[in-house]
Amino acid sequence: MATTMLPRGLRADVETLWAYHDMGHEPRRCDVGIGLGSHDLGVATYTAELYHQGMFPRIVFTGANAPTTIERFPRGEAVHYREHAITLGVPAEVISIETQATNTGQNLTNSRQILAEAGVRPESIMLISRPYQQRRAYATCRKVWPEINVMCSSQPLPLDEYIAGIGDVDRVINMLVGDTQRITEYARRGFAIEQDVPDNVVDAFQRLVEAGYTSRLI
Repeated sequence: MATTMLPRGLRADVETLWAYHDMGHEPRRCDVGIGLGSHDLGVATYTAELYHQGMFPRIVFTGANAPTTIERFPRGEAVHYREHAITLGVPAEVISIETQATNTGQNLTNSRQILAEAGVRPESIMLISRPYQQRRAYATCRKVWPEINVMCSSQPLPLDEYIAGIGDVDRVINMLVGDTQRITEYARRGFAIEQDVPDNVVDAFQRLVEAGYTSRLI
């Protein structure tokens, strides 16, 4: 049975990875908000909040399905995100959806194409994602869309509150560990730009791997 209680002996290492993936970008007005599909409906909720704050006039939700999302979003991540945002008062006409992407590179490349087909060529975008996806999303965007002015944002939730919202602490830790590995591995494979990984992050990652949090490793 899933639990939301973060084990005391793991807290420091989980908090280290959590802090590392937060890019610390200050939200500011831009041309388009791009909500990156995942299992976390909070991405759509926060994208709607940012729209209502006037941070961007247009939204793209992007995402097909993954093994971690097919049960929750059977019609696709972007489709469910769009419907949720509309229930939160976002006008349907300002939302485009991209329904084929199965990874972050495709999220960005396909969203760029969707916008171009609509005659929109933004100079700046805000990527809205899960908190621990920020750094990977940023590094991927700088690789596949280098000329765009990009900032990253996520629901500003404390770690414990985020875990409670997801409802499964093991799932969150496994995703954190997996995204940390992808920072270096995706750069090595040419999918993203290189990012500095401090020693304390490497050490925390290794300890969590040794503790058995390996289900999201490549």
